[in-house]
Amino acid sequence: MAGEEEKAPSYEQAREELTEVVRRLEAGGLTLEQSIELWERGEKLAAVCEEWLQGARVKLAAAMARRSQDPMKDDDTPF
Repeated sequence: MAGEEEKAPSYEQAREELTEVVRRLEAGGLTLEQSIELWERGEKLAAVCEEWLQGARVKLAAAMARRSQDPMKDDDTPF
């Protein structure tokens, strides 16, 4: 449908494509317009990766908070 946002890639997909964007930029031989387009795509992919990582940080913090509130857990055990 027109106007629908494209589905965000997984972290792994975004990271892989970002790696390819960087490789292409570093290889050179692109026009200024191509370089700018790749740079902009790289910025979007980096933002996607950061969103995934932030989500993982939130989940980890929540898990650690639950662990610290569980009286049945020994404080010396990792999980």
